[in-house]
Amino acid sequence: MPSPTIELLLNLQDRDARRHAIEAQLKAIPREIAAVEQRIAAERAAIDAAKGELHDLESKKKLLESDIASAEAQLGRYKTQQLAVRKNDEYQALGHEIENVQKQIDELEVRELETMYAIDEAKKRFATAEATLKANIAGHEARIRMFREKDVTLSEELKTAAADAAAARTPVPEPALEAYDRAATRGMPAVVPVRGGKCGGCHLKVSSEVESAARGKSTDTEFALCDQCGKMVYWEA
Repeated sequence: MPSPTIELLLNLQDRDARRHAIEAQLKAIPREIAAVEQRIAAERAAIDAAKGELHDLESKKKLLESDIASAEAQLGRYKTQQLAVRKNDEYQALGHEIENVQKQIDELEVRELETMYAIDEAKKRFATAEATLKANIAGHEARIRMFREKDVTLSEELKTAAADAAAARTPVPEPALEAYDRAATRGMPAVVPVRGGKCGGCHLKVSSEVESAARGKSTDTEFALCDQCGKMVYWEA
């Protein structure tokens, strides 16, 4: 059986472990929120990219419409000029220009139809992607709300855990507290059992002197310390 002082230290250690666990969870929350916010930004960027594709196609369509209108206006001018000429060679020359412009209009109209089809397909893709991405964003935002609620809850739990840890220190003799705090700076747990001649902290074999001291009853001022890691050790039958 551990000595009464070791029992008090083990009780304190349990309270400190609880406090440290809550502190670690609280410390992780901002990182968790930042990671989710990055995913939200990525989802929104994907929506913007889909919008950008659609916008580019619609701009291309407007440009084609402008080019067609210009070509049709030019075609009209050529036809008007052709009606006014009297010489055959001028008439034929204008006829050749009319054919070229009409061919240009035909090509532009084919490109316009292809662009209109591409716009319809892009709209379908955008509608599907937007619905999915917005649903993803809603899920991410729900996770952020959960993290913020968790932060509030854990903050309250930390107050209780800190008070419990402080209360657990009160009955521990000062020399024991000092030894415990020194061991704790090397990492928790600070108080560990000796099992099979090995330290329960570093799992290395302790010296016969440390094992003998751990088997003895710790006093309020003398404690067995692992000669490998410096943790407080006690004999566990």
